[in-house]
Amino acid sequence: MARYTGPSCKLCRREGKKLYLKGTRCNSDKCAMERKANAPGSKGRNFRKKISDYGLHLREKQATRRIYGILERQFRRYFAMASAKDGITGENLLQILEARLDNVLYRMGYAPSRKSARQIIRHGHVLVNDRKTNIPSFLVKPNQVISIKEKSRTMNIIQEAMESSTDVSKYEWLEIDKDNFKGTFIAVPSRAQIPVDVDERLIVEFYSK
Repeated sequence: MARYTGPSCKLCRREGKKLYLKGTRCNSDKCAMERKANAPGSKGRNFRKKISDYGLHLREKQATRRIYGILERQFRRYFAMASAKDGITGENLLQILEARLDNVLYRMGYAPSRKSARQIIRHGHVLVNDRKTNIPSFLVKPNQVISIKEKSRTMNIIQEAMESSTDVSKYEWLEIDKDNFKGTFIAVPSRAQIPVDVDERLIVEFYSK
C-alpha cells in the first residue's frame, strides 16, 4: 500500500496545528509551523475560505490519522472495531490507536517518533513478551512487556531517543525500565490520559454520515 513520504511539516501546515510527527524535534525553532503556519501551496498564504461542517469533520479525521501514521483503509477498520466494542466509540478508537506497537514504543521513549518506531520494529529490533515482533500495527494487550533486543540497544536512534525523552513518566498506563530497555503496557489508557489534541466526536460524526 502507498504511504506518504513527503515533508512531515507540510502535513502540520495543512491541518493548521502541530501534529508532532517528528516527536520532540517539533519543539525546536526550526519547526515549519513556527516560521510559516499558513497552508502549503502557492495560494496557502492568502487563501481564506470558511470551512463547512463536512470539512471540519474531515480535517479532524485526517489530523488524527496523520498523527498516528495510518492509511485510510486501516483507519476505517479501526473505527469499525471501535464501533463494535462497548463504550464510547471515539474513546475506543483512540485506545486502539494508542495500543499499536509503534505508538507504545514511541510513548516509552525508545523511538524519536512514531515513524521511526515503525522502522525499528520492521527491522526486527523489538520483542513482545520476549518474542520478536516486526509488525508496527500489532495491538499490545495489558501486561505485555515490550523490550529492545540486546544487540540492538546500542543503536544511535534508540540511544538518542532515550536521552531526549524526559516526559515518559506522565504516561500512567506504562511502566518503563530504561536500564533494561523494556516497559510494560499496564492497562488501556482512559481518554483523559491520552495526550492527543483531537476531538474524536467529529470523527465519529464523519463516519456516521
